[in-house]
Amino acid sequence: MGFPKNIFSSRPKEDGDFFLGIQRILGFKPKKIHIYKKAFLHRSANKRDDDGNPMNYERLEFLGDAMLGTIISHYLFIEVPLGDEGYLTKMRSKIVSREHLNELGKDLELIKFVESRIPKSHFGDNIHGNVFEALVGAIYLDRGYEYCNRFIRSRVIDPYIDIEQLEGKVISYKSLLIEWCQKKKKHFNYDVYEDTGNDQLKHFAVKLSIGDQVVAKARATSKKKAEERASKRAYFALQNKIDKR
Repeated sequence: MGFPKNIFSSRPKEDGDFFLGIQRILGFKPKKIHIYKKAFLHRSANKRDDDGNPMNYERLEFLGDAMLGTIISHYLFIEVPLGDEGYLTKMRSKIVSREHLNELGKDLELIKFVESRIPKSHFGDNIHGNVFEALVGAIYLDRGYEYCNRFIRSRVIDPYIDIEQLEGKVISYKSLLIEWCQKKKKHFNYDVYEDTGNDQLKHFAVKLSIGDQVVAKARATSKKKAEERASKRAYFALQNKIDKR
């Protein structure tokens, strides 16, 4: 008996489409496709394994975060031989920042693979970075360190990392703004309150005041994100003054 010509003939069509889609992103063939499926499984799907344990991408996200940090640390260690521990840590933080990981996930359009009971339009930005990290974790479990390193080199380091540009990249606009206010002895206040409105997900709003003037407002799905977003808007509104600090 000969083998079927279509290697996906014994699988549902969506499994074959998933395999091909993941292969295009990875640049190599995955061996254990079920690991990659778990990397896109949101907890709202309420899936369980044969032993009744919850299945979602969060454990793979934890592993991928560690692998990403290790590989980026090794890259910086080699590329910046004169950088001390503080410098290397700061540069790594810029590369693996939540904002940057979210951008990577968006560029690869990973959200289209996510299995969830929540409409994808209701997710916050962090879903993109979360599944990117989970994908890195899946690569490590499936093909090991070398393939994981190859993927991060081709998808993160080569297209996105420029050491000189990173040196000038702001990690936290809130920290930068607070530092400036303290140096200039300016009173500042983040007035945060719940502002869900018609959104299904809880939202928070923030008014950022410097002195007696509200300089920026923002909304987000967490207090921290709302404060950072308002700080970024305030920074650009006051950039000429702040850059002269």
